[in-house]
Amino acid sequence: MNARTLLAADPNFPGLADFGKDPLWISIIKAAVIFIVLMLGVLFGVWFERKLISRMQNRYGPNRAGKFGLLQSVADGLKMGLKEDLMPRTVDKVIYFIAPVVLAVPAFLAFSVIPMGPKVWMFGVETPLQLTDLPVAVLLVLAMASIGVYGIVLAGWGSRSPYSVLGGLRASAQVVSYEIAMGLSFVGVFLFAGTLSTSEIVAAQAQGGALTLGGLQIPLPSWYMILLIPSFLIYIITMLGETNRVPFDLPEGEGELVGGFQTEYSNSLKFAVIMLAEYVNVFVVSAVSITLFMGGWQAPWPISMWDGANTGWWPLLWFFLKMVLVFSFFVWCRASLPRVRYDQLMALGWKILIPVNLAWIMLVATVKAMRLESVDRSLVLIVLAVVVIGCLGIWWRFDSVLQKRKETRAAQVQAEFEQLQAEPSAGGFPVPPLDLPHYHGVARKEVPSGSN
Repeated sequence: MNARTLLAADPNFPGLADFGKDPLWISIIKAAVIFIVLMLGVLFGVWFERKLISRMQNRYGPNRAGKFGLLQSVADGLKMGLKEDLMPRTVDKVIYFIAPVVLAVPAFLAFSVIPMGPKVWMFGVETPLQLTDLPVAVLLVLAMASIGVYGIVLAGWGSRSPYSVLGGLRASAQVVSYEIAMGLSFVGVFLFAGTLSTSEIVAAQAQGGALTLGGLQIPLPSWYMILLIPSFLIYIITMLGETNRVPFDLPEGEGELVGGFQTEYSNSLKFAVIMLAEYVNVFVVSAVSITLFMGGWQAPWPISMWDGANTGWWPLLWFFLKMVLVFSFFVWCRASLPRVRYDQLMALGWKILIPVNLAWIMLVATVKAMRLESVDRSLVLIVLAVVVIGCLGIWWRFDSVLQKRKETRAAQVQAEFEQLQAEPSAGGFPVPPLDLPHYHGVARKEVPSGSN
């Protein structure tokens, strides 16, 4: 069902026309609540991640500070806030200082367009449980994510450290690669919902439509995570790469870059802001996945069978339960998956995710065009066939070139192996040829004791 049709039929769903009418003090309350909830969510998220990983590894995790270790994150935050703030002498002080701010501020702004519930009464004013909405709200989220990477690049560049610069460069290349795939994964949602507004996308998932094939009506699921499952799976992968989380945490890889872009930031307040931005970004991409693919704040089945499940303040509970589940998926990936190599990261983004995304978009667009009565379906099928044949031809061409390169390289390796086998003095395979004096019967000179 079209989002605007449902909005006209059910006044419980907020639309674009319902925003911009709140009194200023209501907007201030909403903004303050979002900020406080995100700050408290970071404290809870750090504790929850450490607890869940410890249970997966048969450990207890934090259990000293407060009941169940709940105050451990508070203690860590106080420690970093009160710790001496060290600044290396070689850093660019202005860039070094503003980089954590550039990381954190866009993450908070992106959450302003996330719908968390329907219209409710707040202090005598009917208002949506969402700070604001835009006709291009999803693009605002992508724009804020793009700005956030500037913080990583600036942190690396301003630190004037080779490890930090490498981390910043990795982050920029990674975000460019995975933001393209992330943006393409949204196209199917836009085609089915007919809008880029987050509140209207949630409304479009309230009721499933039907697909007519040969006079047969096939009911379609309402949530896009089922209806558009390739888009959903690609987004799940790209949100891990977008937030620099395992297995795509190469910008801060400890094994090869010490700490990556944040190497020169001591465990002080600036380091705490960087960690805050990382967790808020995780919450943002989790909320976007819920909004675009999991029905938003709507109750899952069978809770949705209750008439009051999607009215009042109840949807706020369903939204946060979904947030906990998606965040648990992040933790599960961190505890289970190893870090990939950088070439594997780039190959996955450019050679797999983007081509699969483009093919899926073409299929979704074809299905949407076939459902329009004013469109010549035979022409659509002809265009689709031409595009498919062209894509297969391009793939065959590149695959043939790649296969020839592999065959040439295999022939070179075989020739080198045969040459080694034909030269007995070289030592044979797999021992490389060595030529040291004592191999030819020349005695080694004894080093006098006590000399260097």
